[in-house]
Amino acid sequence: MRVVPEMPRYIDVHGRQIKVDEQGFLVDPDQWTEEVAVFMADQLEVTLTPAHWIVIRFMRDSLEKTQISPDARHAFRHLETELPGENGKKRFFELFPKGYVSQACRIAGMRQPRAWSTG
Repeated sequence: MRVVPEMPRYIDVHGRQIKVDEQGFLVDPDQWTEEVAVFMADQLEVTLTPAHWIVIRFMRDSLEKTQISPDARHAFRHLETELPGENGKKRFFELFPKGYVSQACRIAGMRQPRAWSTG
């Protein structure tokens, strides 16, 4: 449940004004681009690697197909598929140590989830 009322603000990403809520989540996920992801990651002190992009692109593809942010456990499974021999959940938290919502959802341009599962 959101405890902070939505009071939009804007971030400037290469001259584009992107609307975000008080927590820094995109208000409109359609405004997301890879440049926005890099900007968000920089703000969260995450250096994006190819493994990060595996998760981010999975989340974006899932959002596009279902119009719903994917559950964390699906991202974990996807990592295991894309990086055989890795524990998806463990690897995910190496990539996004502050968590699914705090980092991955923001970087991938999801709206702030009302509720979520960490797997």
